[in-house]
Amino acid sequence: MAEINLTQAEADALIALEKHRADDNQWDYPGLGGSISVPLVSADRREQFILDISRGRIDLSKGTYQNRSRQVVVLVRLDFGGPPHRNPDGEEIGCPHLHLYREGYGDKWACAVPADRFQNIGDLWRTLDDFMRYCNIVEPPTIQRGLFT
Repeated sequence: MAEINLTQAEADALIALEKHRADDNQWDYPGLGGSISVPLVSADRREQFILDISRGRIDLSKGTYQNRSRQVVVLVRLDFGGPPHRNPDGEEIGCPHLHLYREGYGDKWACAVPADRFQNIGDLWRTLDDFMRYCNIVEPPTIQRGLFT
């Protein structure tokens, strides 16, 4: 698959764009080792996005919330419950951490999770709501809470 490179302005515009659920499907929040990929669209339906939700195989507190565009471009990714991340410049960022698209690097850079935007990272359900707000998902998909969320 060909790599798609965006300018920083394009990526920032896509992150800021209001996102809506693409359909009225109901999704089950993934359990141990599970994942779902939920389609999203812009208000004018010209841009398509994907909300990925993945859980750890052994540790239920480990997972990833991710917002993609153009099928393969990671715009925003939140990693929690896992190892630290090493940025291209060698700086180590603890977990949880947030990856934001950076021109020329894609999702290879991470930063600390902004405490003012993510109130309780230990509450995965609340964190999913915070992540969707951070990604400007104004009409979120219907996701059924699981027994272990």
